[in-house]
This record gives sequence, C-alpha cells and structure tokens, in this order.
Amino acid sequence: MTIDLHDDPDIAAIVPRLRDPDATVRRIAVLDLADLDGDAHVPLLVEALGDTSNQVRLEAARALEAFEAPATVQALARLLLDADDAVRAAAAQGLSELKQPASAAHLVGYIASGDSFVRAAALRGVRELRVAESFAPALAALDDADALVRREAVAVLGYLKRPDALPALMRLASQDPAPEVRRAAAGALGYADTGAVLPALLAGLNDAAWQVREEAASTLGKLRLAQTPAALVAALDDPYWQVRLRAARSLGRLRSREALPGLLAALEHSISNLRKEAALALGEIGSPDALGALHAAAGDPDPEVRKSARLAIQQIGQAA
Repeated sequence: MTIDLHDDPDIAAIVPRLRDPDATVRRIAVLDLADLDGDAHVPLLVEALGDTSNQVRLEAARALEAFEAPATVQALARLLLDADDAVRAAAAQGLSELKQPASAAHLVGYIASGDSFVRAAALRGVRELRVAESFAPALAALDDADALVRREAVAVLGYLKRPDALPALMRLASQDPAPEVRRAAAGALGYADTGAVLPALLAGLNDAAWQVREEAASTLGKLRLAQTPAALVAALDDPYWQVRLRAARSLGRLRSREALPGLLAALEHSISNLRKEAALALGEIGSPDALGALHAAAGDPDPEVRKSARLAIQQIGQAA
C-alpha cells in the first residue's frame, strides 16, 4: 500500500500514531481516521484490520462498515475468522450492510466455511443482494447442523423468491426442530403464487411455538388463499394475543365475513393492540353488522383503538 502523505495533511498527521507501539494510541488513531471525510483513508483502515490488538481491529472493522468496495469486503470477510468474538461480530455487522450485488462474489465462498458463525454471517451478507450465485449454497445450507445457519439460509431464499425453493421451505416450516427456523420458513413462503404451500402454513397455525403460529397467520393473509379463513377464524381463539392479532389482520385482508363473531369478541380484549387490529379488520370486511360494536369502540380508552374504530365506521359507510 502506498499513500502520499502530502496529499492530505489530516491523514499525514494520523499515520505516525498508527505505527505507535502503544495499542491505545493506535486505537485512537483509527477512531480519528474514521472521523475524516472522503475515502482516501480507507486503505489505512483496511491495514488496521491486521493489527495485533483486537481493540484496533474492532474499531477498524466498525469504521469500514460505511465503505463498500472489493478491498473492504474481502478484508471484512477474512475478519470473520478472527480470534476475537467482538471483532468477528463487527465484521459480520459490516457485511450485513452490503448493497452492491457485485460484493456477493467475495462472500459466497464463505458459506461453505467450517465455522458456523462464518457460514451464518456470509449468508446474512448476501441475503439482500439477491444474486443467483447464492441460491445453491443457501439451499444446501438448509440442512446445516446449526439452526442459525439454517435460518439465515431461509432468509436468502425468501429474498430470491424462486419457486424451486418452495418444497424445501415447506419442509422446514413444518418439520425443522428449531422454532426460529420454522418461523422464518413460514414467513419466507409468503412469496408463493401457488396453493401448494397451504398444508405447511396450516400446520404452522397449529405449531407448538406461538411465534410460528403468529408468522403462519400473517403469511396466510399475504397469500390471500380462498381456503384459509376457517383456519384463521379458529386462530382468533389462540391462547396468545399476538397470534390472534395476526389472524385478525389477515382476516381483514381476506374480507372474511365468517370472521365477524371472533373479531367482534376481539374488540373487547384486554390488549389494546388486538382491539385496534380487530377494528381495522372489521372496516375492511365492511359489514354493517359490526357498526354497533364499532360505535362503542369509538369511545375506547385507547386513542389508537378509537381512531381505528372511527376509520372502520367510515369504511363501512363508504361501502354501503
């Protein structure tokens, strides 16, 4: 690396401190570099990633989060194998902020790493880049022994939205041993344009983990499948209000009149967020039979519930 110290006096003043024997001095020098405008100092930050002090490497990794270029992506990817957990976490965070699809080429190979942390971080880094090269390794990672890796692989496939991933995602949504993976898979199925995913989502509505039931209820509303209202109506009696809330929201999207009794009951629930969603759903359904309960809800102690009830009354009036 060659830097002309005469080009930037601010950088020139910091460079000697980057070579200081005292790690604290070097760390502060990195922090001072991070405060500079432009990107002329980026090569020095990349160099600092190889410092013997974990604190210096940590600050350099944090600073490089704001700069996306082949050299920085490659350097942060190598840092995923650092001996210090905090440094590894900072590198993973920086890589999760990538926006340029070309950056994925420097990360895809790490999905096959022997370190599960590295595999998960690489998958998280390529997730939003939506590159075709990430499909095959992400699909293979669905069978990883580590639940975090499987969850990140599910997220990658959810962003890619390829029909050929649906069978594997359906399998994980109903069969994976980890609740967080089943939940992620249930959410990822939301891009499907086929009713073939319905069995997996209906199984999700009966999952032992309420978080999975919540996600399945939400996804069913997004897909707007005609066969789903009865299952969602049953979910309005779920022991967890979070599941009831998502079911109410989905039933509103589906404009399901068979949900009226359950939604009217939800208007009197102790959780105000659920009362609000019930009111909004009743407005979307548009049945005049809900007007009496909605007028009562317009006097609810919670302002958000009152607002939702008034909006629902207005929607029903417009529909009529």
